Amino acid sequence: MPKKIRELKRLLKREGFVCRSAKGSHSRWYHHLLPESPITIAGKDGDDAKHYL
Repeated sequence: MPKKIRELKRLLKREGFVCRSAKGSHSRWYHHLLPESPITIAGKDGDDAKHYL
């Protein structure tokens, strides 16, 4: 069973990423060690995460 978007966000926050919202259902996650490589997650919290996320 695929993870939910909210689970991915929880994992990123636990690892030190900071969320900066983007347009619509997108959110961009930044880490102080990787300032040039944000992670973009699309979808609402209750949606199933795509396999590539």
